[in-house]
Amino acid sequence: MQLECVFFGPFRDIVGEKTVRFETDAETVGELLVELEAAYPELEGELVAGSGDGLSGDTVVTKDEKNVVHIDGLETDLDEDAVIRLVPSVYGG
Repeated sequence: MQLECVFFGPFRDIVGEKTVRFETDAETVGELLVELEAAYPELEGELVAGSGDGLSGDTVVTKDEKNVVHIDGLETDLDEDAVIRLVPSVYGG
């Protein structure tokens, strides 16, 4: 299936563009994030926690504008043409 992945901040810098149409066989958000880390090696460890059981740091991932943490986390099902937004932790002062 094809998904629209939208990257923000440093993630956009790593990927080289804001929006990518990504072809995937992933059935869940967690599987998709692992594929994205493999496709863009500089993202490794930035999306999925080292333990593999959650998001890395304060990274926010949404599916169709709803935070996946409030759905089923990494087990959130994917649908054809879903829009996945990936927002890194942002700290400032």
